[in-house]
Amino acid sequence: MKRMFAMPFLLLLAAQSPVQQPAPATPPAETVPPLGDLLSFGANGERMTVPVHIAGAGPYRFIIDTGAQRTVVSRELAGLLRLTAGPIVRVTAMTGVSEVSTVVIPSITVGALGGERIEAPALEGRFLGAPGMLGIDSLQGHTLAIDFDKQSMVVSPARRRPSFESRDPDEIVVRARSLLGQLVVTEAAVGRERVRVIIDTGSAVTMGNHALQRAVMRHGKQGIPITLTGVTGETLTVNYTALNTIKLGSMTINDMPIAYAENDAPPFKAFGLDKRPALMLGMDALRLFRRIDIDFANREVRFIMPRNAQPS
Repeated sequence: MKRMFAMPFLLLLAAQSPVQQPAPATPPAETVPPLGDLLSFGANGERMTVPVHIAGAGPYRFIIDTGAQRTVVSRELAGLLRLTAGPIVRVTAMTGVSEVSTVVIPSITVGALGGERIEAPALEGRFLGAPGMLGIDSLQGHTLAIDFDKQSMVVSPARRRPSFESRDPDEIVVRARSLLGQLVVTEAAVGRERVRVIIDTGSAVTMGNHALQRAVMRHGKQGIPITLTGVTGETLTVNYTALNTIKLGSMTINDMPIAYAENDAPPFKAFGLDKRPALMLGMDALRLFRRIDIDFANREVRFIMPRNAQPS
């Protein structure tokens, strides 16, 4: 059985040339780190978004993608706002490499936060599934709270919490390190294999690399093929299955959904994680929790476990 998922994947940008000029054949000198995946859903299938203002106009409902290095805007919204053209960039996605125009956003704000000028890749809204996507270039120094009970996302300034502050008894805090601006959890393991985990709120599907697939091959479950449609309209077929058990911090998660592509996904190589077991934790796995706080400033991820669940 084959299932179809509308699942944009946009993962690597490299600045290349002005819009007016053809793209050079040689690789670009400047490299911008990975962009991430672009479609997130709540537990009931609804997309969770935040209101964004562009140069005072809006609000527009943007997806938040912690796996994305750059903020992206739809071509339709860029045309409506008459945004100035920027340079062409090379986009390396799960489904291949293509060249995309950017636009200059004079200022972008989420609530009272932000206001910076940025250059954003402009992509077709029908593949984005939203007017745009906020990447981690707009999230540094902030905390993203995803509440699956309330079906909401909230961005707020990060703060260091004092040790005496009362915490939810179901809260598990997992430390992370910063890699190209992304938060990478290293306190994770499958059996005896350590696993690097990138928190990727923009992806509907958790993706694992081949090193992880080889590590769990004897203990994996038979999956089903699903087809993912990328932000450029190209498609990718992956095997959607489950990990029997993965330990994340002090938690043990059983039967966590995960997908593997036939060829290793480009972002793992971009992060230097193609030789060791790694995965990009998408919304299918994140929604197993009641709430998740992703704190970029303090480099930690706080998971609120489901009621009546127990840490390992």
